[in-house]
Amino acid sequence: MKFHSKTLPNGLQIIAEINPDAQSAAIGFLVKTGARDEQIADSGVSHFLEHMAFKGDSQYSAEDVNRIFDEVGASYNASTSEELTFYYAAILPEYLDRTFDLLARLMRPSLREEDFDMEKQVILEEIGMYEDLPGFAVYDQSMSSHFSGHPLGQSILGSSESITNLTVEQMRNYHEQRYGAANLILAATGNLDWTQFTSLVDQYCRDWQSGTPGRTVVEAKPETQVQWIPKPGMNQEHVMQMSPAPPADSNMRFAAEIISTIVGDESSGRLYWDLVETGLAETAELSYNDYDGSGAWAIYLCCEPDQTRSNLDRILQTITDINEHGPTPDELEQARNKVASRIVLSSERPMGRLVSLGGNWLYRGVYRSVTDDLKDIQELTLEDVRELLNRYPIGQVTTVGLGPVES
Repeated sequence: MKFHSKTLPNGLQIIAEINPDAQSAAIGFLVKTGARDEQIADSGVSHFLEHMAFKGDSQYSAEDVNRIFDEVGASYNASTSEELTFYYAAILPEYLDRTFDLLARLMRPSLREEDFDMEKQVILEEIGMYEDLPGFAVYDQSMSSHFSGHPLGQSILGSSESITNLTVEQMRNYHEQRYGAANLILAATGNLDWTQFTSLVDQYCRDWQSGTPGRTVVEAKPETQVQWIPKPGMNQEHVMQMSPAPPADSNMRFAAEIISTIVGDESSGRLYWDLVETGLAETAELSYNDYDGSGAWAIYLCCEPDQTRSNLDRILQTITDINEHGPTPDELEQARNKVASRIVLSSERPMGRLVSLGGNWLYRGVYRSVTDDLKDIQELTLEDVRELLNRYPIGQVTTVGLGPVES
C-alpha cells in the first residue's frame, strides 16, 4: 500500500492509501463541522444539511442521486456527529468516475426551499422518534449535562423548536461557511489510480470557495452533577455516567481503548461479568469517546429499577479497583489482542481503512498505517495504563438517569 497527499490552492486536502490488491475502493468527504459548530439559533442544522445534500443539485434530483448510486452498486451513506459530517461510498474500481461526480455534487447541493420545507417534517419526525428511545435520550441528556457551557454539549439533532424555526437562508449561510474547501478532507482507499483520482478532484473541486475553516477548541472542565428524569411508564432504568478522558490527539488514546475493553467490553469486560452475566443488568458497558480537544469515559447501565442503586454501587467498586490497581498482565494481553484484531479485521476492507485514514488526518494531521497502530498497541505497558488512569481516572462526574427511579 502507498500513501499520497495533496492540497489544492483553495485548501481542500486530498489523501489516499492505494492498495492495488484490493477488489474495491472507498471514497469520502469529511466535513469538519457538526453540532459543536452551530449557534443556538441554528441548532441541528448540520444534521439537517446532511439530509439536504442528497436532494440533488441543478442537474440531479433526489431520485437521480439514489438511482445513480444504485446503478453503480455503491454502498453509500452519510453521518453527522458532534464535530464531523461524513459522506462516503464503497464501490468497484471501474465506477470511480461516476461515483466521484455524484459525491462532489453532494458537497454543493441546490438547497431548494421546497426540498427544505419537505425535509423539515422528516427531521421533526426523526427527533420525535429518538426522544422515544431511552438509550438515545439518556445519552443526549448526558452530553448536554456533562458538557454544559461547552460546544460539545449541543444536540446533534437540535430540538423541535430550533428545527421548526430554522430557515433555508440560515442553512445556506451555514453551508457557505462550513462546507468550504478548506474545511474538507477528501479521503480514498483501496484499488484506485492516484493520477486518475487527482484529475477528477481538479475537474470537480478546484473552483470551490475556501469557506471559513477551523473551530475554537477548549478542553471541557465538567463539574459534578446528578440528574434523574422520572418516566413512570418505563419498565427499565437507563443510566449514563461520564467523566473526562483523553482527547482525540492524545498519545494516551490507545491505552484508553485498552481500558475501555478491559472494563466495558459488551461481551467480556469486567462490568459484563459483574452485572450482565450474573443477571443483575441487561447492559453494563464502558466506552471511550474522543473528541477534538476533549474526551469522555461513558458508562451505560440498563437494568430493573429496583436494582439501580446496588448496580451503581457495583460499578463504583469496579472502577475504583481499576483506578487504584490497574489491570492485571493477563487482562492487558487479552485486551491488546482484541483491539489489535479489531484493527486488522476492519483494515481488510477499504471502507474500514477509510474511516481510520480520515480520522487520523482530521485529528492528528498524520498518516498511520495498520502496522503503525499495531506497533503502538503491542508496545503498551502496564505503566502506560497507570499513567492514563492517574491523569484520567474513570469516574462518575456526571450521572443522568431516565426511567421509573425518581431520585
